[in-house]
Formats: sequence, structure tokens, C-alpha cells
Amino acid sequence: MKKVVKFGGSSLASAGQMKKVGDIIRSDEARRYIVPSAPGKRFSDDTKVTDMLYQCYDAAARGEEIDSRIAQIHGRYREIIEGLGLNLSLDDEFALITDYFKRQAGRDYAASRGEYLNGLVLAAYLGFRFVDPAEIICFDERGNFDSEKTHEIMRERLKNIEYAVIPGFYGAMPDGSIKTFSRGGSDVTGSVVARAVRADVYENWTDVSGVLVTDPHIVSNPEVIETITYRELRELSYMGATVLHEDAIFPVRKEGIPINIRNTNRPEDPGTLIVESTCRQPRFTVTGIAGKKGFCAINIEKDMMNSELGFGRRVLQVFEENEISFEHMPSGIDTLTVLVHQSEFVEKEQTVISGLHRAVHPDTLDMEGDLALIAVVGRGMKAKKGTAGLLFSALAHARVNIKMIDQGSSELNIIVGVRNEDFEAAIRAIYDVFITSELTS
Repeated sequence: MKKVVKFGGSSLASAGQMKKVGDIIRSDEARRYIVPSAPGKRFSDDTKVTDMLYQCYDAAARGEEIDSRIAQIHGRYREIIEGLGLNLSLDDEFALITDYFKRQAGRDYAASRGEYLNGLVLAAYLGFRFVDPAEIICFDERGNFDSEKTHEIMRERLKNIEYAVIPGFYGAMPDGSIKTFSRGGSDVTGSVVARAVRADVYENWTDVSGVLVTDPHIVSNPEVIETITYRELRELSYMGATVLHEDAIFPVRKEGIPINIRNTNRPEDPGTLIVESTCRQPRFTVTGIAGKKGFCAINIEKDMMNSELGFGRRVLQVFEENEISFEHMPSGIDTLTVLVHQSEFVEKEQTVISGLHRAVHPDTLDMEGDLALIAVVGRGMKAKKGTAGLLFSALAHARVNIKMIDQGSSELNIIVGVRNEDFEAAIRAIYDVFITSELTS
């Protein structure tokens, strides 16, 4: 059994948190490859080490004295080292960092040092081998992640290492300069390592006990999703749910490796298991509810449009020519609606309207802004009758007017459009009818 274990910044922010991480790792001998982030905030008004590094590097770029800033960052690590009772000095590392900062080695280099230093500390604390990602994670000349070259190098490097700490967030360019991931950060590193060592599970430890059914800022203490498929997760992530970036999911999805989202502060909680497919019955009809505000609907009406060859293509070509991507395109016999991000559309709206008139000669064309889209996602919806009826009834009871309905052919999700001001009320209504009511029934 092999597990790759990634810990977020809040899990490694202090010596106390680091001890929790050590206990978690030692409690399961299968946890053999550890991917740490840089130390995060210790309290709400604290500053993340990565932000401190950026500020220090920018000060050096302005020609300012940085010794006091370096001392502050060094102090954060010294506090962790002393709290763990380690005989470890980072003096030489900080001397090198100071020199590189003054010589302007790059902001990617600056940002990466948080993970690098935390990796050294965690490796010393666990007694694991330290492996520098700059030696095994590769980017090409244009700064794009080279997944296959990385896979081959990493697989060869790690095949004879039983226990290792591999910091997240960065790798190296062909010339050896440090390059950070643009998105996903340490999550991507963990996923790539899991693929390389053919892990049985990729555990991603953070400060929540798994993926939540919906936004806790809208619904107080929402339930945790026990098991979710990659397809469901993609639908929720696309509609704004912040879980894992797609770049962090693809390497393990490709190999069929499940991801387990766990809570460092509540290690007894099973968390959320993300899988390719499952025969497990979902706990609720709906797996998750997510949405975003700030959309605009362009409604096109024309008699007999359904028999007009190429009508939809010509409509979308107008948006493409104006570099506007569409989100959804529900249609009827004589109507077609294109939903776009309002912020992208507003400055080009008159150009688009003119283009649509020339391209398809609509009978009427109108727009409606300030809309929100909500995705109701769940593999359990397909097997349960009346799901759509329950959804619409819940929104009607909450006095929320539905502006748009779109359901995929997979029956995995239903997307509804509502006014921005009804967004939160709609989310709560949907949660109550599918989660709260099922808990109490």
C-alpha cells in the first residue's frame, strides 16, 4: 500500500500543526511520500510565508534593504524548528536566498522558497529523504509543465526511495531556473507524485473535513460529501466550487487513483473520496450545489430558425469574432439564448448586437443582465423520479423566479438561472429540499 500525502499551508503553519502532521503520517506506514506547502497563516491577521517572500523580493527589486525582512521569515522557520526540538540550521539557506534576492533571481524563485524550506524542516522531523522538485519536475522553454518528461524522471528517481518529502508548487525550466505552477500549486505536485509512484491513494490534507455540499458562507455548516466522482466534481468546480483545480486532478484520474480530502485538525473524519466511478449509493439525491453570479443572457427569436441550416454556428461565430466565450445555450423551436459572463460582454455588447443582426437577421433580440447560474449536481438524480419538480417547487416556494433551465443529457446536473439578488435564497432553498429534508425524513 502506497499513499502520497499533501498538506496545505494551514496544516503546516506552526510547530503545533507540524506535530499533528507528524502524528498523521506516522499513524499509517503507507503514507510514504509527503508533499508540503509553505507555512500558512497561524491566525486570521497573520501573513503567509509565501506573501512575506514576495514582499521581500519586491523590496529587493526596489533597491531597499531586506535584511530585516529576511530575518522575519527566518524567524518563522526558527520558531517551528525549535518547537519541534530539531537540531537543524537554515542559516546557509537564508544566506543563499538573500544573495539570490539581491541578484534578482526571479519571483518564481522567491515564491518557491517557502515550500523548499518547509520541506527541509519536515524531512528532518520525519527522518525522510528530501527530494528537491527542481530536479524532477520539468517545464519546457515556454514555461509549460512537461508532464511526460516529469513522469519519466520522477518515476526513475523515486523508485528506490521508500520515504520522501517532495515540496509542492515548483519545478525547473530547461536552464535550471525555478518555475512555479500557475494554478493548483502543491496540489498538482501531489498528483504528479501519486502517478509516478503508482500510489493507491492520494490524500490531500487541509483545514476542512472534505468537500462540502455547498458554500458554507451561504448555508451554515453544510454536510460533507462522502463520495464524489470526477465528473461530478468537474461540474461543481466549473460552477465555482473551490476544491481542486483540474490540473491537479488529471494525472491521478488518468491512472484511476482516488483522491481523499482530509482534515488535519480532525484526522478521525473520513473526509471526501473522489473517484473515477463507484457503485456506492450517494447519501443524498444531490451531491453538490454550486453557482456563480454575473451573467448576461442574449435572447434571439426568429420564426423557423430550427429549419435554417447553420443558424447556431453563425450566432456563435459572432461571439467568437469578438473573443467572448459562451457558458450555455438553451434553445426552443424559434428561440435561442446565449449566456455569457457580463464583465466580458458589456463593453462589446453593441458590436455583438450589430453582428448578430447581420449574421442571422433575428425577428427580435433582447438582453437581460445581472443573472446568476446555479448547478445542482448528483449521480443520484438520474434514478430518482421528480427531481426537477422538487427543484422548481422549492424555488417557487422561496419566491425565486427561474430565468433559465438547462439539463445535460447525462442527467448528472440541472442548471438554473436566477436574478443575482435571488442567488443566496435559491441556494438555501435547494439545499433545504434535497439535503435538510432528506436528513430529517
